[in-house]
Amino acid sequence: MAATPSTQAITANRLRDGDVVYWRDGTWAEALSEAQVFETKSGADAALKAAEKFVAARFVVNPYLFPVRVENGRVRPTEEREIVRSEGPSVRRDLGKQAATARSANSHV
Repeated sequence: MAATPSTQAITANRLRDGDVVYWRDGTWAEALSEAQVFETKSGADAALKAAEKFVAARFVVNPYLFPVRVENGRVRPTEEREIVRSEGPSVRRDLGKQAATARSANSHV
């Protein structure tokens, strides 16, 4: 039985501020929820090659593919490292993506 290729997304770090960014239709988005999901190896490889142009332009550093799954229409990383990266710095829950998540979770109160 042939292995099913994993669903993947592309991530990198923006050079200006070091923030984690995700590939979306030829550009970069700040939220994992906006990441483009690739279901085929050829599509993922072509997008990764296109992302390398942003390295040459000194916009991002180290773009790479990582496995994701889509649950109820939401993109979820499958590896611990990418879960942590998608949530922002773990040492400052009052800043960045973790603070935004906490604010939106408490907005109904």
